Amino acid sequence: MTLQPTVQAPLTKTETQQHTDLLNRFYRAFQNKDYATMQACYHPDAEFQDEVFTLKGKEIGAMWHMLCERGKDLTLEFGQVTADAQTGRAFWQAGYTFSTTGRYVVNKLNASFEFKDGKIIRHRDRFNFWKWSRQALGPAGLLLGWGPLLHRKVSKMASQNLQKFMAGHSEYRGS
Repeated sequence: MTLQPTVQAPLTKTETQQHTDLLNRFYRAFQNKDYATMQACYHPDAEFQDEVFTLKGKEIGAMWHMLCERGKDLTLEFGQVTADAQTGRAFWQAGYTFSTTGRYVVNKLNASFEFKDGKIIRHRDRFNFWKWSRQALGPAGLLLGWGPLLHRKVSKMASQNLQKFMAGHSEYRGS
């Protein structure tokens, strides 16, 4: 009797490991300013929200494209990446010069994610807007960053900048 070797099906990663790998790939791409890889991590129907933006679909990829392209001195560190079959979390810190004022900012963020079809479907970044505004805007941020007036103004300006960026890049038109 001749024994035949057992052929095993290739091992597949669990959803937990796939999602952890996805988040690590996303943040490594961000470190390398590889916005195309970042965009590929999102589901086409994805939603993104932080203290400044509320975005959907192609707007999310356009935001990362704009930040990577304009962030000449952008540095990024990340860690505490965890995920399961439905959700994920990460901590990240970005350092960059805020172009409007030329002031250097170190922003610390907590990110939460939801997944669909192996991609990010919801992404929420949280950071302390007052701390960010006093670094980015100086005295105005220190005095007004805790209230809704400055918050709305920064959000509006950021949204206008993103819309101008998208208008100048054909891959985002019509979204």
